[in-house]
Amino acid sequence: MNISFETTEKVNGVLTMTIEKEDYQGDVEKSLKDYRKKANVPGFRVGQVPMGLIKRQFGASVKADVINKIIGKNLNSYITDNKIEMLGEPMANEGQVPQDLESDGPFTFIFDIAVAPEFKAELTADDAIDYYDIDVDEKLVNQQVEMFQSRSGHYDKVEEYDGAQNDMLKGDLRELDADGNAKEDGIVVEAAVLMPEYIKVDDQRKLFDGAKLGSVITFNPKKAYPESNTEIKSLLKIDDAKAEELTSDFTFLVTEISRYVKAEVNQELFDQIYGKDNVKDEADFRQKIAEGIKNQLKSDTDYKFLLDVRAYVENKVGELTFPEALLKRMMLSNNKDKGEDFVNEHFDASIKELKWSLIKNQLVKAAGIKIEDADVKAVAKEAARVQFAQYGMSNIPEEYLEKYANDMLKDEKYLDNLVERAIDVKLTDSLKNVVKLNQKTVSLDDFNKMMQEK
Repeated sequence: MNISFETTEKVNGVLTMTIEKEDYQGDVEKSLKDYRKKANVPGFRVGQVPMGLIKRQFGASVKADVINKIIGKNLNSYITDNKIEMLGEPMANEGQVPQDLESDGPFTFIFDIAVAPEFKAELTADDAIDYYDIDVDEKLVNQQVEMFQSRSGHYDKVEEYDGAQNDMLKGDLRELDADGNAKEDGIVVEAAVLMPEYIKVDDQRKLFDGAKLGSVITFNPKKAYPESNTEIKSLLKIDDAKAEELTSDFTFLVTEISRYVKAEVNQELFDQIYGKDNVKDEADFRQKIAEGIKNQLKSDTDYKFLLDVRAYVENKVGELTFPEALLKRMMLSNNKDKGEDFVNEHFDASIKELKWSLIKNQLVKAAGIKIEDADVKAVAKEAARVQFAQYGMSNIPEEYLEKYANDMLKDEKYLDNLVERAIDVKLTDSLKNVVKLNQKTVSLDDFNKMMQEK
């Protein structure tokens, strides 16, 4: 066997592999003998089929299979042994001549190899990169306190409707005829739930002002919700067709008025959010909230730092030359159902991500980063913790976090992202100890504005 490799423009490689008869003959003979032992051919006992017949029936397919395995094994070994930084997978050369496998060979196979551009991505203490600390001010703490109060609140029954309080009405709906009387066989909905503050049209919404228990309000659902039939269908329990043709007025008999009351800032709320007796007073409560916000925002500031590292290093590395024609062929091969327009539309973005991937790999290697199962598990648990925190649940038992993390790790659609996230976490922590950090304190609003500009 002979393998040779040549590059043009340093990024386009051509690998030529020539396979001689002696390279495949032994494996072909062995495979045919195995076939003979198991072949079930009419007129012959198992294991007694003449070898000539076996060769005629299976020889060509066995040879093709053996040669394909030889190609795969030696192709990968050559690329690894010669430290060729390959992008994607080898592709059959467009000028490849079909091989006549009926002959003894030799057989020559030519592959196009996309070679990664040569460059060096390096960061040292001489490189200065901004790192933003978000100021956890009273405004943020107050917002979090109010959120906890809202999520832990309850409904009270009241006597009179107040739109400013977003009161919820429950009552009986009845369709009226043109004379304002209850329509025979008209729509009737008992215990319908309505929040007038969400009615789109002012004059229809104001009809409910000052409503009390037992009040009867006459309104028109179609006029109240002119933009869509969604609310009408939900309120009246009807389908699209009926909602579309509906023009009737309805009466609404108020049978219940409910007002949502936020939880008080007291020990009951402290225990509910952080566990019994873990917080003693409001000052301690607010301090815990500030610490929690700070921890939640750390992942955001670290993410921003990594984005800035990326921009900084990409600029430092400069433009790179890629085998664009070959990479487009690969992209098209992987997206045959989407065609060339898709490739042309997304190619520049894929090259941008490829450049960062190559840079990131060098930074990870330079930092000596190794990802263990425990690292991925830690990222999964943190993701679960953040999800719970979004719903105001800050005191989640460890066993619950463990369960959610294990469920994510079992799901392949999450696993790759979790591994990448674990790499990012370790890389970020490493680089913060390598480069010079330009520490800057900003408000959350200003930070969010910066993130929107990315």
